[in-house]
Amino acid sequence: MQNHPILVTGGAGFIGSNFILQWLGSEPGAVVNLDKLTYAGNLSNLETVASDPRYCFVHGDIGDRKLVGDLFHSHRFRAVVHFAAESHVDRSIRGPDDFVLTNVNGTFSLLEEARAYWCELPQDDKASFRFLHISTDEVYGSLGPASPAFSEATPYAPNSPYAASKAASDHLVRAYRHTYGLPTLTTNCSNNYGPYQFPEKLIPLAILNAMNGKPIPVYGDGQNVRDWLFVRDHCEAVRAVLRGGRVGQTYNIGGENEKPNLKIVELICSILDELRPGDPVVPHRKLITFVADRPGHDRRYAMDIGKIKAELGWHPRETFSSGLRKTVEWYLVHESWIREVTSGSYRQWIATQYSR
Repeated sequence: MQNHPILVTGGAGFIGSNFILQWLGSEPGAVVNLDKLTYAGNLSNLETVASDPRYCFVHGDIGDRKLVGDLFHSHRFRAVVHFAAESHVDRSIRGPDDFVLTNVNGTFSLLEEARAYWCELPQDDKASFRFLHISTDEVYGSLGPASPAFSEATPYAPNSPYAASKAASDHLVRAYRHTYGLPTLTTNCSNNYGPYQFPEKLIPLAILNAMNGKPIPVYGDGQNVRDWLFVRDHCEAVRAVLRGGRVGQTYNIGGENEKPNLKIVELICSILDELRPGDPVVPHRKLITFVADRPGHDRRYAMDIGKIKAELGWHPRETFSSGLRKTVEWYLVHESWIREVTSGSYRQWIATQYSR
């Protein structure tokens, strides 16, 4: 099945689109991108490969069993890379329904169709098929200041509806391996940042607000710590797991860059002070505004990535300094992309979310 395409779900989103761009630039195989195109899905992310004969876009829902089954049988996929998910914690707090529908029910539907297809494959093709599920460090809960980093053996303790829905999907994937023998893999990644990230997340939101002289909202005291992973490093890690990961295993992926949120925003402001001295408010850190903390806000995440380093030889290439500068510079030169995604509905969401 080496010449058969792979199926990427959620490939028009932030991480999925970066993965497809990297795959088509580095790998010989074709890609079918199945995406529902919710608010965070954007086909303009993939304009540069839209005419590539190895790329095919399908507008659809992973929960549409007939569509997914037809795709499996018409394209004869050799692997699934499952990015499709609702992923914003704040949105899950305000409305968890979509998170259960997509992350739990959608993953179940995808697993069922993958299993039905896999069961019909010849033995050699069954052995080489892979179902790679992309998950998050948030399933592990929250760490204390001196606690050891999350490992693949850390017990699950999700604290938000988003994290709980991803934990449920992780358990489904594990069960399909244990019960049915489906050759699954799972990756749990830390906070991603980089090009094409929808500006509801901390880093692009801070960049855009600072550029435009708007308040930069920081939850609570700003000391919530995350391990920051440049998205292109993450995509390389996913490719490494797909290529050489042991079936049934989980691999933690992190950037080894633990930083509190306030420090992140201050670094962004410093870069913008240098690159955009003519912005409405300079120094940009004058715009930092502390807002009421969100409910159940996890204090610290950190990832132990020793397993993927030892088994697959992967390690993050970008330092946080180099990755953050590349990210800021990308947003500065992609004003048309920003205008497209920051529509009226986006502005309404931001106004509602941070009105506290």
